[in-house]
Amino acid sequence: MEDLWLLLKYLFLGLLQGFTEPIPISSSGHLVLVQDLFNVGIAGNLSFEVLVNFGSLLAVLTVYRKDIILIAKNTIGYVVKKDPALRDDFMFVVYLVIATVPAGVIGVLFDDHIASIFGETAKNVGITLLLTGIALWIIRNLRGSRGDRALTWKDAVIIGLAQAVALIPGISRSGATIVAAMLLGMKQETALRFSFLMFIPVSAGTMVLSVGDLVNDPQMNTLWIPYAIAFLASIVATYYSLRWFMNIMAKGNLKYFAFYCFIVGLLAFLFF
Repeated sequence: MEDLWLLLKYLFLGLLQGFTEPIPISSSGHLVLVQDLFNVGIAGNLSFEVLVNFGSLLAVLTVYRKDIILIAKNTIGYVVKKDPALRDDFMFVVYLVIATVPAGVIGVLFDDHIASIFGETAKNVGITLLLTGIALWIIRNLRGSRGDRALTWKDAVIIGLAQAVALIPGISRSGATIVAAMLLGMKQETALRFSFLMFIPVSAGTMVLSVGDLVNDPQMNTLWIPYAIAFLASIVATYYSLRWFMNIMAKGNLKYFAFYCFIVGLLAFLFF
């Protein structure tokens, strides 16, 4: 019975992380809230987070596989052939690289310091959810006109800094980057695509840097089956959640996420 509960716990947590990863309500924040609410501990917490985030990465790669293949093909074509018709995709990759730098540098240098200052507590998550709700409410009616070709290096830096803000526990990465992109006047489709293509190098980099921790995790021998279940659950949940969120963005219904953040954030702040 205890083994069954363990498997169900990791299945639920994998589904929770996967479902909340693409949408602007903070996956890490929800894991904190659920653990506090149900007094659920996660053995080998770092390994768990790395694995479920890697599962989300695979789902994002699947959803955007056509875009990735096309952009990669055109970028290589531009570098090799210098075909001006392919320059836009090449510059899109350049802007993605620029946008990835702030979170990468700040994360490597100050991640532990940021975590110690803000702390992964339910009350702090409540505050950050309220802030996320305010940001989403501000952009709820924005309909940008700038597409991929209108991107600039300044846009990339600003969105990259927004992604760095999401290093604060409880701040949604997708929410921060999409809000920044929308405030810069980007179309919903461009803001969403840029945000999740930014997620790929950051998540992949985290996975590479954490390989040693995974290999040396003493829990791996006993918990590899629960970890595997959570990993697979995160792939499936992220895939369908991202597809759903793409439809939400197309219809401009971000206000519902703002309402959700207000309600959950207020409850977390008042009662935890």
